[in-house]
Amino acid sequence: MTLEEKLAQIVGFWEKGDGEVVAPLQGEFTREQTLDEATRHGLGHITRAYGTRPVDAVERARWLWNLQRRLVRETRLGIPALVHEECLTGLSAWRAATFPTPLAWGASFDPDLVAEMGAAIGGSMRTLGVHQGLAPVLDVIRDPRWGRVDECIAEDPYVVGTIGTSYVRGLQSTGVHATLKHFVGYSGSQSGRNFGPVHAGPREVADVLLVPFEMAVLDGGARSVMSSYTEIDGVPVAADPTLLTGVLRERWGFDGTVVADYFGVAFLHLLHAVAGDLGEAAGLALAAGVDIELPTGDAYLTPLAEAVRAGRVDEALVDRAVLRALRQKDELGLLDATFDDEPPTSVDLDGPEHRRIAARLAEESVVLLSNDGTLPLAGSARVAVIGPNADRAEALFGCYSFLNHVLAHHPEVEVGFESPTVREALAAELPAVELAYERGCAVDDDDRSGFDAAVQAATSAEVAVLVVGDHAGLFGRGTVGEGCDRDDLELPGVQRQLVEAVLATGTPVVLVLLTGRPYAIDWALERCAAVVQAFFPGEEGGTALAGVLSGRVNPSGHLPVSMPRSAGAQPFSYLHPPLGGNGDVTNLASTPALPFGHGLSYTTFVHSELAVHAQVPTDGRIDASVRVTNTGDRAGDDVVQLYARDLVGSVTRPVAQLVGYRRVRLEPGESAVVTFSVPTTRLAFSDRDLVRVVEPGDVDLWVGPSCAERETEGRLTLTGPVHPVGVDAARWTTVSVAG
Repeated sequence: MTLEEKLAQIVGFWEKGDGEVVAPLQGEFTREQTLDEATRHGLGHITRAYGTRPVDAVERARWLWNLQRRLVRETRLGIPALVHEECLTGLSAWRAATFPTPLAWGASFDPDLVAEMGAAIGGSMRTLGVHQGLAPVLDVIRDPRWGRVDECIAEDPYVVGTIGTSYVRGLQSTGVHATLKHFVGYSGSQSGRNFGPVHAGPREVADVLLVPFEMAVLDGGARSVMSSYTEIDGVPVAADPTLLTGVLRERWGFDGTVVADYFGVAFLHLLHAVAGDLGEAAGLALAAGVDIELPTGDAYLTPLAEAVRAGRVDEALVDRAVLRALRQKDELGLLDATFDDEPPTSVDLDGPEHRRIAARLAEESVVLLSNDGTLPLAGSARVAVIGPNADRAEALFGCYSFLNHVLAHHPEVEVGFESPTVREALAAELPAVELAYERGCAVDDDDRSGFDAAVQAATSAEVAVLVVGDHAGLFGRGTVGEGCDRDDLELPGVQRQLVEAVLATGTPVVLVLLTGRPYAIDWALERCAAVVQAFFPGEEGGTALAGVLSGRVNPSGHLPVSMPRSAGAQPFSYLHPPLGGNGDVTNLASTPALPFGHGLSYTTFVHSELAVHAQVPTDGRIDASVRVTNTGDRAGDDVVQLYARDLVGSVTRPVAQLVGYRRVRLEPGESAVVTFSVPTTRLAFSDRDLVRVVEPGDVDLWVGPSCAERETEGRLTLTGPVHPVGVDAARWTTVSVAG
């Protein structure tokens, strides 16, 4: 291969037009190749063939097949391109199914269902000739002020790891490669600011931030990893061989490809200032272990070629990346592909199976935060539906949904699939109820002119359903999403004032939060009749919420992130050490308004009879069983949560740590015994020498409705010597249920 042919295999080509801004600082790169220029020596990746603008999938597939045939027949090497696409909430394509956002996956605590979703998404991608998906996001939530919280799964690394790995398995079961994002530390940015520096120490990186990636690589077999934009302690990840080679490849044995986050290689020069020009940036990234530059070849084409020929970058680094890129294409069958077959002539990207999974995941992810008995609404005759998100389809979708990510630039184009709003779904759900609707205000401006009409509607109703929250967008065009960070955690705009005005009528208020992050709403929990949280529940989200409000659906979601009391207490995690919580040494409380794992139901569950062995060796498994009983009068799902606390450690340990969970469905009066087999490695941590170990000593275990409540508990002692933990250690808790 010539140098130009090699470089062509480790870059992408992005066909896009002016105004299609769907990546950070996209406009900074003015020199764009034509298609002829980009394919002269072959091509590594085709960037976002379907997800850049609203195009008919069948027509675009025809274009894609023709391009691939051209690469096979008209370039010297005859190697097709690998096609990658965004797929965080479904395939990013016009008319494709849009599922709940990852924060809703976490709220469902249902990894098996997430695997089904991944397989459905992968099936659509494979049909259209897409080979690699840029998902899942495995960043552990550290600060809810960060705009990309809606893309994340949870603040607990084990929940992120189990659910994220399940998505990987589902997607890759269809022959599409998953890409783990964003390796690593991106969510730990200073003050919750996008691209902000990360000040995490090596122990936090190892024991919290790396854990989900380790699970997805070693247990999920993920074939691609995306390097993070961020820097950790002054070293940009995209230029850090300790992480991209030392941890990922040498320690974990990863043999897939590392792709750059969009423009991330160029950012080493433009933003981080650790490289004097793009050629030097390319050399740093290659040496660290970034194999593929996406979305285009701003650094890995002309600047890198010049650096190689000048002797500033060793061509052996190029060869290493090219071999990895070609190995991936071989795995995907591309090296033998001829594209003599015909592209699909029809495709259903939002079929019944997609809708079934989307509906079930939306229903399981709705979290009932509080309820004084006003819900369900079955007995109400007159209901006022109020709020900026009550009748707005966009409110159901996250930042990386096609609707908010791409169609926002094309307002003249129809959405392309059915997505009933909360108002529309409630009208269909409760046909005998008299519904009055008023918007009240917008999501994020100061206009209060709609308050009077909203107050009048609430005054005339028996119950007011007030739907507030976020609008997802990018780079300041939303209240949440990439580049849409917050310096407070109040509801955006004048939404709180709208809620206060409606509360002042005396009509019971059911507050529905359609958001991409948790907000500080302790005041609402105290004064509203009920509060319901939905994290961008997708195309079936309006119907799912209507089902919860009517009582057709018994809510079963649980908080995957603590509900904050104030922005000033951030960053906060339930995984804090003793001095990270409340105490007599400070006058400020850090306790969240609601704890991780909280979620109510229309029935009640009792957890009892937790049984554990008194002693377990440090290299063994902890067997624990608990009885869960539905003590209410209707069927429902409970998420049984097993927590542990290592009472004394050589370094400080969290006051609570989830070590196992299981969703269980029970009929009224029914009981089940849930048995957890927890590898002691779930309690492993990096000791003072940064060696991952399990130490002997006492451990408290408990089961409760959240991390904060010990409904039934026990204690055991880990015995034997300190146990070093290798990469071959068990990482998953196994769970069984017996009636």
